[in-house]
Amino acid sequence: MPKETELKPPSGATPLIAIAAAAVDTETTGPDATRARVVQIGAIGIAHGKVVRETQLDLLIDPGEAIPSEASLVHGITDADVDGAGSFPDAWAQFQEFVGDRILVGHSIGFDLAVLERECRRSRLPWKKPRALCVRLLATIANPNLADHSLETIAGWLRLEITGRHSALGDAIAAGDIFAALIPELRKRNIRTLGEAEVACLALSDALEAGHRAGWAEPVSRPQAPAFQPVDPYAYRHRVGSLMSSPPVVVKSTKPTRQVIDLMVKRKISSVLVSERGTPDQAIEDYGIVTERDLLRRISSDAERAFDMPVGNIAARPLISIRAAAFAYRAIGRMDRLKVRHLAVRDDGGMLVGVLSARDLLRLRAAAAIDLDDTIEHARDAAELAASWSMLPGVVRSLIGEAIDPRVVAEIISDELCSLTRRAAVLAEQQMQIEGHGPPPCAYAVLVLGSGGRGESLMAPDQDNAIVFADGEPDGPEDRWFKKLGARLADMLDVSGVPYCKGGVMASNAAFRGSLSTWKRRVEDWVRRLRPQDLLNVDIVYDLRPVHGDTTLAAQFIEYAYDRAHAEPVFAKLLGEQMTTGSPFTVFGGFQLENGRLDIKKHGLFPIVATARTLAIRHGIRERSTRARLEQLIALDIGGEPDMKAMLAGHAMLVGLLLAQQTRDIYAGIPVSNRVEINALARDQQAQLKSLIKRLRSAPDLVRDLMFASPATLGQ
Repeated sequence: MPKETELKPPSGATPLIAIAAAAVDTETTGPDATRARVVQIGAIGIAHGKVVRETQLDLLIDPGEAIPSEASLVHGITDADVDGAGSFPDAWAQFQEFVGDRILVGHSIGFDLAVLERECRRSRLPWKKPRALCVRLLATIANPNLADHSLETIAGWLRLEITGRHSALGDAIAAGDIFAALIPELRKRNIRTLGEAEVACLALSDALEAGHRAGWAEPVSRPQAPAFQPVDPYAYRHRVGSLMSSPPVVVKSTKPTRQVIDLMVKRKISSVLVSERGTPDQAIEDYGIVTERDLLRRISSDAERAFDMPVGNIAARPLISIRAAAFAYRAIGRMDRLKVRHLAVRDDGGMLVGVLSARDLLRLRAAAAIDLDDTIEHARDAAELAASWSMLPGVVRSLIGEAIDPRVVAEIISDELCSLTRRAAVLAEQQMQIEGHGPPPCAYAVLVLGSGGRGESLMAPDQDNAIVFADGEPDGPEDRWFKKLGARLADMLDVSGVPYCKGGVMASNAAFRGSLSTWKRRVEDWVRRLRPQDLLNVDIVYDLRPVHGDTTLAAQFIEYAYDRAHAEPVFAKLLGEQMTTGSPFTVFGGFQLENGRLDIKKHGLFPIVATARTLAIRHGIRERSTRARLEQLIALDIGGEPDMKAMLAGHAMLVGLLLAQQTRDIYAGIPVSNRVEINALARDQQAQLKSLIKRLRSAPDLVRDLMFASPATLGQ
């Protein structure tokens, strides 16, 4: 993982598997934290959810007083052992250098923090309580039924072997191993981030009170949102396609370098693409690139001979590229990571469409931060994916503060989700081959469905994904291979911070993977269903976006699905009948709240999204996003402009309210949901929300009225 990613300060949004931590322990002159002196400090690093055994800290300390025999019986350290050892200030300097800004992890760490603070006060050293986690408390959360939560009992439950018990380093290593083993156990209880772990520990009031009575320090801190970081709105508003040079300048590989230099001078360009055909109409893999720097280096080494050399001999391959639909921030990150100044630009089908240079990005404000970079694209495992994904809440918070259209922010989240899924698929495929399952048996594509496919993801996305492959029958050899791939993909995404879909919409499940012919048979089955309840989760397939593999398979599937659905009006009608969500209002007209919150995805976003999707399917609109679907319905004069515009405005408002609430919750360590705290909204926001939701209660009737109408009749 890049060093800069590791050094980013942790926040409540940082996944436990991604935090940089140090497991620590102290041995002292006695068990009373108000009087004990430190005689030994041990520490070991934790990175990517694993103990890093290569770097350790093991220090003996002269406490300046006799070590009681009772204490020596426990840890084995005597006065003779510390004779000549350094003082606490010397050890403290080494300890601080070792741990840096990392989270401290330990068993009953409140004791260690208390004695370390007391030693600092005694030596007149500055003390700032570090952010810390206690594995004793975390184990209590993960398994409250243990007989006790001693180091030995916890290790036994987790099947870990402890060595060097009651030495500072031995106990630090044990605490680190326990922390790493607790991460998946805590994930089972929906505790994934540092903030969620802190809040869960703070809820163990009895254990905390016992520590207070013993004179221990507070073992964990309440999570707080980090300081607001400005971002450059330009980089998050604009896509590569609007910045690139198009069509790109392409020359044949056989063209002499001298002629290429003349062409670059004449066109005032800093690079050319090179291919055998010399035309800009091929797959991205067919091209190389020659830049000014490449030419200068070759002239420096080969002098006059370079001018007559075929330019193909100089071209760099493979060509580094980026999608035209990618946001500018990703291009900046990729250039920075790979130390290049030019990127080829490809369409979603992998065909060359343009070139982007660093000069094209000069309009970016130099002082503004680009916090989202290209780390997902080169993550090596799930822990690195989790670290990259955890950067997203801070960017979302900043973009909301910059008053970026919340629908654009949702598009950015979706792009990151699709990148995460794509990289997880690549890593899952690599894992399959390492495990001996061989390469893919045929061409395939990984699809992101639902909000991610529409470009409307929020901060609590589920794994809505599927796989389409070229050939094979259900439970055949191909299907079994892709079942294993889907399972590894699901596991990797879950560890990375995108939980398993509660509704089972994952390629690991048989209903969401299959050959192209299998998917076509499913579509035929869908359009002939007679009950809306038989179509659960079918509608989100129409929001699909291919993110990895052979995109032509995905294109063939979605074209077929739209054609058949459009030809069978009853299918869209049945989808529309699933839109009833119940009333969120009391008999007096107020909101029915749960813990002061209202599910505005259920009562607000869902009716809008379902209306747009259902009418798009019925009327042959191939747009993918809710916004584009509604705008196309308006253009076709379907539904009445006031209703459609109200939904457009309502969609933006609801997405904004949810993103603001979710980012607050993430940094507060509150599990993210689709519920908004109503009393935290301004009065005008509450009034607008109430008015919108009341209006949306008629959405099923609107869909029903528009289902069989044509634009011509609607205009009459």
